Amino acid sequence: MGTVHARSLDPLPMQGPELGFQADDIEAPETEQESKQEILENKDVVVQRVHVDGLGRTKEDLLTYEIADVFQAKNLIDVMRRSHEARQKLLRLGIFRKVEVVIDTSRGEDALPNGLDVTFEVTELRRMTGSYNTMVGNNEGSMVLGLKLPNTFGRAEKLTFQFSYGTKETSYGLSFFKPQPGHFERNISLNMYKVTGQFPWSSLRETDRGISAEMSFPVWKTNQTLKWEGVWRELGCLARTASFAIREESGHSLKSSLSHAMVIDTRNSSILPKKGGLLKIHQELAGYTGGDASFLKEDFEIQLNKTLFWDSVLSASLWGGLLLPIGDKQTSIADRFYLGGPTSIRGFSMYSMGPQSEGDYLGGEAYWAGGLHLYTPLPFRPGKGGFGDLFRTHFFLNAGNLCNLNYGEGPQAHLKKLAECIRWSYGLGIVLRLGNIARLELNYCIPMGVQSGDRICDGVQFGAGIRFL
Repeated sequence: MGTVHARSLDPLPMQGPELGFQADDIEAPETEQESKQEILENKDVVVQRVHVDGLGRTKEDLLTYEIADVFQAKNLIDVMRRSHEARQKLLRLGIFRKVEVVIDTSRGEDALPNGLDVTFEVTELRRMTGSYNTMVGNNEGSMVLGLKLPNTFGRAEKLTFQFSYGTKETSYGLSFFKPQPGHFERNISLNMYKVTGQFPWSSLRETDRGISAEMSFPVWKTNQTLKWEGVWRELGCLARTASFAIREESGHSLKSSLSHAMVIDTRNSSILPKKGGLLKIHQELAGYTGGDASFLKEDFEIQLNKTLFWDSVLSASLWGGLLLPIGDKQTSIADRFYLGGPTSIRGFSMYSMGPQSEGDYLGGEAYWAGGLHLYTPLPFRPGKGGFGDLFRTHFFLNAGNLCNLNYGEGPQAHLKKLAECIRWSYGLGIVLRLGNIARLELNYCIPMGVQSGDRICDGVQFGAGIRFL
């Protein structure tokens, strides 16, 4: 019988091996099968059976949703395409180490002349897996140890324990993830965690112990997330030289908040995109579900990217946020916005601009920041697709402001204050992309619009992170 091994038509996500569909993958039909092969290629076919071989603890009803579209195929090319899509859906579940597809003509007494059987040969992940890796945050590195129980109850659930030890932050947490069968983008997650962080720009140490429940789902072209979080926060001084304002902030507080995030992301890469855009809107309301923190927090992020001549890319981004206290309570230093550093307004030290007391930066209740970049290839890169593609040179212009607002005044006064004393910088540098995980920047920066109390980094500045202005 003629058999088609349809493994993949496009590069696969990281969960599976990268295999390509080649002409050599199609076995030449035997002479006596030429008539039937011609029927399959030129006429309609019927998918009579779909098998999944290799299942252990996975429940079959979960997979029914992922492979159902294969039965709708009308010809051989359509069968191959739908089988490839179903294979990607199976790999996306994160419960299989390997998935292969075999398409064969139907056999048996009830086999139709144009009937096909599709078989998915799967290899499940182990019941428990461990991992060790390094993670890059915003100008911070950490070592991460993880213990994962994939497919915990047989329907793509995941139980994860993770310990992270970093240069400024140590954390551990336990999380449970549950997708809706047939709709992997709709899922819920439950988390318990403890995070201890150091913030030297504020002479502050913070320990958070919390629980959260999160629900994610798509709406039209957007990804929506609803979240409740309850966290016990302990603030303390990092140094004996901490200012009186920091000592006043020290102590315990309880925050209970509801938040919502909406994301539209059409970029081809989240780290160093060449085209597409990003819109992210986030709002958080604290105090109405308990706790002693009461505020409304709104922030947004916009990014647009366009490919120009000679493989260069023009990128523009805009960030902004507003923290509005509710009632007579002042906002906490743990909830305010911070600005400055190699991942936001370059040429300034990390989070070292805006309101401060005796050299300790207190954050602000309103901010905006904008960036304009021109990314170009290295002048002497070793050809497209080579090592040189990981590097880009870029010319940048950053600007922004961070301040506190008098909420008794009107919107015009607020805008006027945000437009005063604008910090800005420009320069050039080299960007290194670390896969699709993070990026490194080495820049020569010239800070301008420096205000009293700001700390600057005039000259060479190094940055590492996942989110850059």
